[in-house]
Amino acid sequence: MAEMIGGLPEARGPLNAKVTGGFARPGYRVENVVFDSLPGFRVTGNLYVPTTGPGPFPAVLGVAGHSNNGKASATYQHAWISLARRGYVVLAYDPPGQGERLEYYDPELGRSRLSPGVNEHTAAGLQCLLTGTAIARYFIWDGVRAFDYLATRKEVDPKRVAVAGNSGGGTQAALLAAFEPRLAAAVSSCYMTRWKELMDGPGPQDAEQILPGFLSAGLDFVDYVKAFAPRPFLMTSAIRDYFPIAGARATYEAAKAHYETLDAPGRMSFFEYDDTHGWSQPRREAAYRFLDKHLKGIDAPAKEEPLETEPEALLYATPTGQLASSFGSETVFTVNRGLAAQMYGRRRALALKQPEELRKLIVERLNVPPVSKVARTAAPGKATGVLTAGVPKVDVEALRAAGFVVKTADPPAYASGRSGYTGAYQAAAREWLYGRTLVGNHVAEMQAAFAELRADPAVDPKRVLVWGRGNAGVSALVLAALEPDAAGVMAEQTVIGWYAITQWRLHEGMAGIVVPGVLKDFDLPDLVNLIAPRPLWLADPRTPTGARAVPVDYPRAWVRTVERPEGWAVTKAFGAWLEPSKR
Repeated sequence: MAEMIGGLPEARGPLNAKVTGGFARPGYRVENVVFDSLPGFRVTGNLYVPTTGPGPFPAVLGVAGHSNNGKASATYQHAWISLARRGYVVLAYDPPGQGERLEYYDPELGRSRLSPGVNEHTAAGLQCLLTGTAIARYFIWDGVRAFDYLATRKEVDPKRVAVAGNSGGGTQAALLAAFEPRLAAAVSSCYMTRWKELMDGPGPQDAEQILPGFLSAGLDFVDYVKAFAPRPFLMTSAIRDYFPIAGARATYEAAKAHYETLDAPGRMSFFEYDDTHGWSQPRREAAYRFLDKHLKGIDAPAKEEPLETEPEALLYATPTGQLASSFGSETVFTVNRGLAAQMYGRRRALALKQPEELRKLIVERLNVPPVSKVARTAAPGKATGVLTAGVPKVDVEALRAAGFVVKTADPPAYASGRSGYTGAYQAAAREWLYGRTLVGNHVAEMQAAFAELRADPAVDPKRVLVWGRGNAGVSALVLAALEPDAAGVMAEQTVIGWYAITQWRLHEGMAGIVVPGVLKDFDLPDLVNLIAPRPLWLADPRTPTGARAVPVDYPRAWVRTVERPEGWAVTKAFGAWLEPSKR
């Protein structure tokens, strides 16, 4: 798992923790705190401290689910306050992209440009994948550093610290269970299931839940528990959750059996309740009882007493309610942008001397088959062949009417996504989990189509061109780099490179072309070294947001940038690329 997320940071910097405010209530007090997870990468939190009974107290890392206001959600406040009343120190903190940590905050709008939670996680998560990391890395490290902060507090017994959370917090609890060896217990609510049922149901979810190669490595949800065993772990589930209950039950049985092999049968627990997704009172009470048993040695029913939650503003650890407009902070995007910049100057393509070395690197990274020659039985034809991908039907028909032999290899149309995710994102996430990519799949399909087009008796096998539009332009460039027999390639309205996606704060529609770890090896401009001197045209190149771009990283000696004027026919706009005699 560590390899899948790109490893955790190697060094712990200063926490630079400070208390920015607080208030007292009967039986506990709250301190609003800020600390550094990474240098300049700040975390906002609320520390709930019991004021009755002897300390030091057991403690809980309170990890929030996908509430817009993060730690301050009324549902989660019920858990934090109830735990504090029961004698636990609770450090509740905001995840990236939620609460006071909006990463795409727009000061003029006074809100996120993307919306908190899912959309912020996805945007930064895609950028992380390109550097061979995963956004889960930062969620996990926040939790590790939150534990570090608890360990500095005299009120806390560091040997009795648990993590507890629901939904997205249940995800964080599972991840921390696998990565934080100091935890004494873990509670994951409304998250744990099994990938088989999740794939058949709502499909892949947030970016922090997607570890590339997770399923191809033979891992599943139960492995978060196995990594934590034999320490006490509680799964709580909703029977009518969109995280399938059948998968949760199967995972519990597998985890229970594992604990029995470790001679720790009483330490794996499961609670389910007949309701829908959320940290409802029955599941919270199950968590209190579990924590009492394993952190206090008390095994008795735990009733949640009535309570009043606090106004969100009272829990602000920043003056304005946002780090972005108060103290400022690094974000997952800025940290990953810096990592990408360091990586880009050291990418493997720069050190390769032979074309075949780079081709081998592309084949390995995209998991595509090497080029295979197809025997041609017919004599060469005279027509120019054009393999198109993502090109509008009107242009394809115009090519045919002009005498070109055209074969299409369009990328698949993705079904609508579920649970608020786009179809392209969920289709890509399925591939990442299995160590594959949509780009690699499409390139393989285009390879087969290219071979068929070259074998067409009407086609001159030395005059077969490749034209991709939009995201399919990426596949077209890769295909031309792998296929020495491609006579030329054109990418139209295609993003200028993977590196650009990591450098633009915002991006749109990029999920389908994300290749985990690709910037360790190469970027699209590097493909020119395999394509030149064959004609390579970039028609109306695009930034990651879809605006017109200037492809400065492409060598001008070998790459032609063109614009297709509105209303121009394809043969008029691209005639010099289509007809070798006009070049």
